[in-house]
Amino acid sequence: MLTPRLALQSLRNRLLATTLTVLSIAFSVALLVGIENIRNGLRESFTGTISGVDLIVGPRSSSVQLLLYSVFGMGSPTGNISWETYTHFRDHPAVAWTIPYSLGDNHRGFRVIGTTDAFYEHFRYREGRSIAFREGGPASTDHDVVVGSEVADRLEYALGDEIVVTHGMGAAGIMDHDDAPFRITGVLERTGTPVDRALYVTLGGIEAMHAGWEGGVPPMPSFAPPPEDENEAGEADDGAAAPGTRANEPPPASVEPAQITSFFVGTPTRFEMLGLQREVNDFQQEPLTALLPGIALAEMWRTVGYAEDGLRIVSFFVVIVGLLGMLVSLYTALDARRREMSIFRAIGAGPGRIVSLLVVESGFLAAAGALLGVLLVYGGILLSQGAVEERFGLLIPLRPLGTLELGYLAAVVVAGFIIGLVPAIKAYRTTLTDGLSPRS
Repeated sequence: MLTPRLALQSLRNRLLATTLTVLSIAFSVALLVGIENIRNGLRESFTGTISGVDLIVGPRSSSVQLLLYSVFGMGSPTGNISWETYTHFRDHPAVAWTIPYSLGDNHRGFRVIGTTDAFYEHFRYREGRSIAFREGGPASTDHDVVVGSEVADRLEYALGDEIVVTHGMGAAGIMDHDDAPFRITGVLERTGTPVDRALYVTLGGIEAMHAGWEGGVPPMPSFAPPPEDENEAGEADDGAAAPGTRANEPPPASVEPAQITSFFVGTPTRFEMLGLQREVNDFQQEPLTALLPGIALAEMWRTVGYAEDGLRIVSFFVVIVGLLGMLVSLYTALDARRREMSIFRAIGAGPGRIVSLLVVESGFLAAAGALLGVLLVYGGILLSQGAVEERFGLLIPLRPLGTLELGYLAAVVVAGFIIGLVPAIKAYRTTLTDGLSPRS
């Protein structure tokens, strides 16, 4: 009888122990391969958040910080850029297009971004996909707002609904801009990026909300002394707000805002991009930072690389524990199989056949555990992919195993065969009479 077939029958006869051993290895392999797969998927998802942008320009800060608050909606800006500086680079001969961003407000925890129609025209994500509307269209006035798909779904908004924006980046905010409500004119298609979790108004809309604010605080109401006679009272009444208007309504917003938070830049060629980056970073009128998104992302991943290495080390130890559990299972089972081994020897099986039987059994267990672990990973990703994208805006793609993951699986199987040598050597040393003679 061939050794592999005999090993499979032997494992089948010990079905419970075999199943528990395979599951132990499978869960440890699933953790190891799953972390690697999810890590690579998250990198692809983060990298795909923005596509086709050559430079991101903002006030002087670290590249990672500028990237996080401009692209991923994390953290707070370090300052603003004057409109004059923005128009200087917008009209630069090395610039093909720009997308201005103005931050500082939120709606029920979702960021409100002031921008222009250039956002819908030039913004790209995931290998060049453009922004599309699920309903409606872009803002046509300073009192219109476009909402991301997650904002619309979670807050159950529809076209025509009016919303009030809150000053401040945090969910709690500072105060509501209830004197300047916005009307929803469009809902964006789902992108699986932070675009889904934001609201978009015009730059003029941002200015209208903050008209009269000095130093980040709203204008204080003025209190006039009471009139001394009826004539003065009549004059005061004449100066009151006309019917249908609000007394504290801000003046019409200027077409050109005073400042913005950051802006994205597209350039015609790589050569012009590098020259423009150097010019922005050396700009004398205002301290600025211009970053290359790809390089900033790589820097960000280096920052979190220590956590990734820690998770990988933990996964390695879990796999080792699983393999040691298999060793303990095989080794302790030898006591119950002493008579079986001796019968094999008695019917002519040489020591080599006994050793190969136990080594092949161990290898089969490791291979079955590795295969089941991979199936668990892909099954888990397939089942949770939609929920993760909807809840966190992160797309974890189903991707084939990479060279590193295949190396992990091969190492587990090889380790399984090697571990099988330990009980095999013990069985090899068992004498024929040891298993056949009755125990005292």
